[in-house]
Amino acid sequence: MPGLFELIIIGFISIFFTVIPFWMICSKAGFPGWISLAVLIPVLNIVLLFFLAFAKWPALRHLPQQERTQL
Repeated sequence: MPGLFELIIIGFISIFFTVIPFWMICSKAGFPGWISLAVLIPVLNIVLLFFLAFAKWPALRHLPQQERTQL
């Protein structure tokens, strides 16, 4: 049975491997990075995936229309 220290370490590792990559994805897409914290909430993590998949990314607005359709 893991102790408190081990649970804290496991928690930080899981946050590191989930929140930080989503923070980078949201930032590169042009959304605020703090919405990646939705990954920590069970139903919102699926909502965030669908949001990122189907939303118009603000980072792509400066590209010409032809380049946007190729992405």
